[in-house]
Amino acid sequence: MTSGPHDKYALGQFEDQADIGSIHHSGSCDYDIEQQVYNITGAGANVWADHDDFHFVWRRLSGDFIVTARAELIGEGVNAHRKFGWMARTSLDTDSPNVSTGIHGDGLLALQFRRTEGGQTEEVQAPQTGADVIQLERKGLTYIMSVAQHGEAFVAVEATDIDLGDEVYVGLFVCSHEDDVVERAAFCDVRIVVLVKEDFDRGTDAFGSHLELLNIESGLRQIIYSADHVFEAPNWMVDGKALIYNENGRLYRFDLETKIPSLIDTGDVVGNNNDHVLSFDGTMLAISSSSKEERASIVYTVPVEGGQPKRITPTGPSYLHGWSPDGQSLVYTGQRNSEFDIYRISVDGGEETQLTTTVGLDDGPEYTPDGEYIYFNSVRSGRMQIWRMQPNGSDQQQLTDDEYNNWFPHISPDGQWIVFVSYLVGEVEPSDHPAAKRIYLRLMPRDGGTPKVLAYLYGGQGTMNVPSWSPDSTQIAFVSNTVPYR
Repeated sequence: MTSGPHDKYALGQFEDQADIGSIHHSGSCDYDIEQQVYNITGAGANVWADHDDFHFVWRRLSGDFIVTARAELIGEGVNAHRKFGWMARTSLDTDSPNVSTGIHGDGLLALQFRRTEGGQTEEVQAPQTGADVIQLERKGLTYIMSVAQHGEAFVAVEATDIDLGDEVYVGLFVCSHEDDVVERAAFCDVRIVVLVKEDFDRGTDAFGSHLELLNIESGLRQIIYSADHVFEAPNWMVDGKALIYNENGRLYRFDLETKIPSLIDTGDVVGNNNDHVLSFDGTMLAISSSSKEERASIVYTVPVEGGQPKRITPTGPSYLHGWSPDGQSLVYTGQRNSEFDIYRISVDGGEETQLTTTVGLDDGPEYTPDGEYIYFNSVRSGRMQIWRMQPNGSDQQQLTDDEYNNWFPHISPDGQWIVFVSYLVGEVEPSDHPAAKRIYLRLMPRDGGTPKVLAYLYGGQGTMNVPSWSPDSTQIAFVSNTVPYR
């Protein structure tokens, strides 16, 4: 076994690298810090039977975790059974117990595992071939491999009763399946997530946040800021130079050039939640904040540069989500008479107008840039799905009807696309949108159609509650989460 560099930036999210087993050609990892891409080379006869020979880039993790990457082999290769993916091992010994998610050169997708030291390797094959997104999850003694072609939903297989110990070596591997051959794979969108405990309390327990940008065309994700605490809901400013997010009741402007956040003054309104929206001209900010007197969320407006907010909604709870393109109206979700519906109100305040009346939660209203529609999410059909209506509340149409619970539709500035949050099957009750869950970010044409998965992540509440498109409609901003592990 040979180890690699110890520069803390050389391996990105990993601690070290090593050739495992009998290796004739040393492997390597070249980390592109700008693109956040890992280029890994590896030789080795196989990862199979009673021992393994491969190159490994790793870090140590304890507890339950999810690790995800988008990856591909570079070049035609030599052996159809060359493989790459994620691996968790008890030790760096060649015969260590382990679990690996192998993408093979011929497209075979297999969850492989060795239960004991020096034992024989077993496998469970996925019911499909070919994937470029691969994920390994540990839940106690169960390991789950989830695979997909980027843009599609995961297909999963699992193996149970595998005890590798609490702390394991987790990382990316490349095996050429030939002693004298070196293969190379590129890994992007690499995410390492430590899961919360069952009794997790986001208000008191450590919970880390990553501010991410995603390129719509390429699907490439980039983490631009991280913290070992909760921040939420990035909203792109209209000049494209900064984002606004909320943290601990306050709002911050995040400069995209300097990568430095600065506090936005909101006077004595300091209970701000993750519902904040910019006016279409970028001069004003509408916010939701808990009222000290009523202990309920109230909608306010404030100049984008800060100041003392003006109260808009007469009663609460009122959760802001949209500003009309003409700057004259705000739309929000309000609880009135024990029912959550969508309301509209003048930016000057006054009487509110109820737009939905169906029993069940209606939430997340947002105008299209041309003002033709208000998009929203509703649980009225059984699961939370995406809907739209005319600005006066008429002609309410359902746009999604699938197995997921879909929240917070956001329309691109060019008016062509909708991006929204989808909770995976079994993660939540339809009317709930908590944090620390497995979700997709999905993209759909404005008038409906088959959604495409943009990102596979751990998040939910606070990930993308507000309009998060870049002004040129080429990127989105969002927050993903993990329990801090460094």
